Amino acid sequence: MKKVGKLLCMIAALMLLAGCGEEDAPIMDPSREWKDPEDNIPVIEEEAEMEETDALSEYSSEQIEYARVWLQLGPNEEIDGLYVQQIPAGTPLNPDDDTSAAYPEPVIQLAGSRLVDGSVTYSSNGDGTINVYNVPLRWDGEYPAGEEFYNEIIEGTELVAIEPGEDERVIRLIELLEIEE
Repeated sequence: MKKVGKLLCMIAALMLLAGCGEEDAPIMDPSREWKDPEDNIPVIEEEAEMEETDALSEYSSEQIEYARVWLQLGPNEEIDGLYVQQIPAGTPLNPDDDTSAAYPEPVIQLAGSRLVDGSVTYSSNGDGTINVYNVPLRWDGEYPAGEEFYNEIIEGTELVAIEPGEDERVIRLIELLEIEE
């Protein structure tokens, strides 16, 4: 019985192949570059990928990074403006508290135009990951909070891999950037 089933499968496969006319065969255009002739996969796929990334080619890597970070971690994507502040290493986390520890590295603080839009404070690792600092845009509380409090924030930074996101959404956020010098 198994032999009959295998024989029927082979006959069906041969019939399918025999029924393939030239119009069904892959078009082998000699002017088209192919990744691998055996796979019949044209380079067109790579060209489509390049067109997608070409949409971002007129923007700097920093602008793209800011938009991607906000797109992934920003509390509110529907913002009127995206403000970028570059904070040098050695700057206190909370400038209003004399006991504040300082950022051990340069960081970027992204914020929406309204307080409710939230903020993201991070340092870039240059490899598609960032270190996220859990600091508020505005500090509330009693001071001095103590150096230990701020050191816990620094030690609690989170390593996050940033996704590329959709080009259209990234571009929309780039167009909202306001970079403080």
